[in-house]
Amino acid sequence: MGLDDKIKNAAQDIAGKAKEATGKASDNERLEAEGKGDQTSANVKQAGENVKDAFK
Repeated sequence: MGLDDKIKNAAQDIAGKAKEATGKASDNERLEAEGKGDQTSANVKQAGENVKDAFK
């Protein structure tokens, strides 16, 4: 399950970066903020996965 979660987190981070870039390009602050939020969420989840791995 750990590898699947890491892949999902990476995909969410990439999607967030794409949303942020699209928001910047189109001057859409809401979309840019959503992208940043997605990236932050993915990073927090990834940190949790790293903690789990440290205790294995």
